[in-house]
Amino acid sequence: MRVLLIGANGYIGRFVADRLLADPAVQLTALGRGDDADVRFDLATGSPGALTRFLDAVHPGVVINCAGTTRGGARELTRHNTVAVATICEALRRSGCGARLVQIGCGSEYGPSQPGSSTAEDAVPRPGGPYGVSKLAATELVLGSGLDAVVLRVFSPAGPGTPAGSPLGRLAEAMRRAMQSGDGELRLGGLGAQRDFVDVRDVARAVHAASLSAAQGVINIGSGRAVRLRDAAATLARVAGYGGALHELDGPHGSPLRAPIGHPRTESLGLRTESHLRSDGHVRTDGHARPDGDHVPPVAFPYPDGCGSWQQADVRTARDRLGWRPRINLEESLADIWMEAACRI
Repeated sequence: MRVLLIGANGYIGRFVADRLLADPAVQLTALGRGDDADVRFDLATGSPGALTRFLDAVHPGVVINCAGTTRGGARELTRHNTVAVATICEALRRSGCGARLVQIGCGSEYGPSQPGSSTAEDAVPRPGGPYGVSKLAATELVLGSGLDAVVLRVFSPAGPGTPAGSPLGRLAEAMRRAMQSGDGELRLGGLGAQRDFVDVRDVARAVHAASLSAAQGVINIGSGRAVRLRDAAATLARVAGYGGALHELDGPHGSPLRAPIGHPRTESLGLRTESHLRSDGHVRTDGHARPDGDHVPPVAFPYPDGCGSWQQADVRTARDRLGWRPRINLEESLADIWMEAACRI
């Protein structure tokens, strides 16, 4: 099977490439803007005609699009996430290769959802920001193209290679700096959001499965479980061996987290508590300077995805139509994120 992979050097694309290269039945060609791509082509500026000529020459059976951007203004997001997909769809319609298209979408296309709910593929998308809008527009282009196509809506990918600018990447970097400088505490904000984290290697497995299947339409790819970022921070501290205090600037509903005086650990955070308990037994969450006068700068982890406080995927369709289930738990994903961060200590 000949596969054309677009965006092979991106966060998800690198793992998709590894997965496909491990399949002896796959002949892989990588297309992208970088010098290390097999074929250099910029989807944001290249014409459908030029891409059509390449498709007719290579004649792939599957085209996988992992390209796109999560940063920039509305114009840049539209150019790289929407116009690029329009170019792919038009080129495939013109080409005689008859390739199947696997498009990587995202959970941000759905926008905010009701806390406690699981979002299924039939939910009405209401993206809350320009990124989600640009990705939803791409999905609509694919679904309306008449091509043999499937869109995998990936929720919050995690694991090795996690971008440093993502909430989990920033959290690992903040913990690395604290350990490197010997800081005994971290002041963190924005830990209340709950997201459905799925390991990027599981995402690659889903892409591989989708390329071999006949499934069409939209399929969610997630763990099926929302995790609060403060719990992810606690797990990361445990796997990193960080024994300092974690001060949350915005505790649940504005109330402080509690722990008994003298108790060596707290179940809610999994961190040592002696150094950050006040005399009344509360974990300090107000972000003020320590009694010794040293001020630890706060680190905030906002989610700019426009999905509000909660997101959890309904992944039954992936199970039923792709035979796919997530295999790697969040603790393993966080351990791999930390291994990369620790290499910089």
